[in-house]
Amino acid sequence: MTSPETEFINILGTSGSSDTTIIHRAASKSLPEILPVLGLSDIVIFPGMVAPLLVDTAQSIRLIDDVVAGNRFLALVLQKKADVENPVPADLWSHGCAARVLKMLKFPDNTVRVLVEGLRRVRLVEYTEEAPYLKAKVEILKDIKDESVEMTALTRNVDRQFQDIIKLSPALSEQVKVAAMNSEEPAKLTDLIAANLNLGLEDRQRLIEEPVVKKRLSGLLPLLTRELEVLTLGSKIQNEVVASMSKNQRDFYLREQMRAIQRELGENDPAVSEINSLREQIEKNQLPAEAKKTALKELDRMQQMPPSVAEYTVARNYLDWLINLPWAVFTEDKIDLAAAARLLDEQHFGLAKIKDRLIEFLAVLKLKQQLKGPILCLVGPPGVGKTSLGRSVAEALGRKFHRIALGGMRDEAEIRGHRRTYVGAMPGRIIQALRRVESSNPVILLDEIDKVGSDFRGDPAAALLEVLDPEQNSTFTDHYIDLPFDLSRVLFITTANWLEPI
Repeated sequence: MTSPETEFINILGTSGSSDTTIIHRAASKSLPEILPVLGLSDIVIFPGMVAPLLVDTAQSIRLIDDVVAGNRFLALVLQKKADVENPVPADLWSHGCAARVLKMLKFPDNTVRVLVEGLRRVRLVEYTEEAPYLKAKVEILKDIKDESVEMTALTRNVDRQFQDIIKLSPALSEQVKVAAMNSEEPAKLTDLIAANLNLGLEDRQRLIEEPVVKKRLSGLLPLLTRELEVLTLGSKIQNEVVASMSKNQRDFYLREQMRAIQRELGENDPAVSEINSLREQIEKNQLPAEAKKTALKELDRMQQMPPSVAEYTVARNYLDWLINLPWAVFTEDKIDLAAAARLLDEQHFGLAKIKDRLIEFLAVLKLKQQLKGPILCLVGPPGVGKTSLGRSVAEALGRKFHRIALGGMRDEAEIRGHRRTYVGAMPGRIIQALRRVESSNPVILLDEIDKVGSDFRGDPAAALLEVLDPEQNSTFTDHYIDLPFDLSRVLFITTANWLEPI
């Protein structure tokens, strides 16, 4: 039960929920010299502050029962360690707050919830009893004030900063703002701020121990500055997020409106134009039946997606690769053995046996156009002309030429490509080479094949088997394209410095 000299103001409690704070105007009777002492584990009570407390130990419940049955006064003191259930004098700080129990509720689980009102700062002079609960002789600490200009300036500065915090903090209610505006006394202002500011227990304990109002104001000023900086930064971040979301929504609505206007004017939507262009390319290019079916299916899926989503770009890139591969594009072989011999002699000095072997290979290829199987491997030290011989063979055949450096290659995906589920996936080097030369029967030089390595990502040499084996390379499947591609008409020439590692 509260006294008639009590005014109720709703204020944010220390637990973060809106409780009832009572600002006491004048105590109806003076505090006793000896008070029961209740240890608090996670809260510091200040004069003028009202807060609910949960009491769950037998010793503390008996203390509350006796206090409620008596004059309702007690001392509330912070414990040095929160996990102590029944604190002794050594477990408590020497300063706290004299308080009055306003209301008590008992629950079936043998716990008690009390509503207490902080009255005055006190210092525990000495403990008079420890059983059945702590009692101590207390000294009331009067607020030490001065009327200096510095005190006035400090008070205004603290009050202004607290008003700024109230504006930025959604947790502080309008009643707190009203209470702060009506707190003309600096002492009451410091207690109001300490009760509502987000402070640590150590900072709160220092404030409850300090009777000099000027020192309390000086101690609050850096704490208020820090809290104001945190709230300002949080508000800035929140505003940036809201602005970003608003911009995205605005852009989306504008794009939709632009599409609607274009439809009314008979103009094509850029996304629709792109879909139509891709469909024309699929029909125009000579794709195999399976590749065409896959491309049209992917195009239909792409048509259902807005261009702004990431999956749209993934599908667009896949279709671009699928459409632009040389599925049925070949260069016609023009094999003139005499011209080939002259070309080799012009571009390379010596190497008679190698030139004869290359001419024999070209002669067999001229007689049997669908020749499968033979793969030339040029072995020799660096600088003898292996790579340039491969380029000369391509020139003699009238085919496109592409060189793939295998030295130091350790990732199988370099040959087979990455699956489209990976971010930034791309086809392997073989498919990339075919698209670059725009032909399905080029001469591809696999340079430094003896330098291929392997690690946890796979063995590129094993992946090369499907590329070079004539029984398999007619249905070579790149992980990215995920469709069989015929490599049987590609002429592969490999080079190496040593035979042993191959």
